[in-house]
Amino acid sequence: MSLSPEQRREYRAIAHNLKPVIIVGDKGLTENLQEELDRALNDHELIKIKVASQDREARQEAINALCESSGAEVVQTIGKIAVILRRAKQPNLKLSNLLRHKN
Repeated sequence: MSLSPEQRREYRAIAHNLKPVIIVGDKGLTENLQEELDRALNDHELIKIKVASQDREARQEAINALCESSGAEVVQTIGKIAVILRRAKQPNLKLSNLLRHKN
């Protein structure tokens, strides 16, 4: 699933006011973190994650590993924050960030 520039712009605008839902700390990519990421993506579809590593390459590797394992796609990365997207098969009208911000 490749995003067009227009879609990326729309998703970045929606994510602008969101707070990070997942924070990757010193323990790295644990099984519990993977489960929480999967739950957050099922509920919200579009989320922010924060990777607390100081090394830029390590942050990018962690973001790529999270996206690969969860089937999500990176919308935007700025510093330690990444916006990722995975559409739900049955989106929750009350929790989905995509549905809540539709005009």
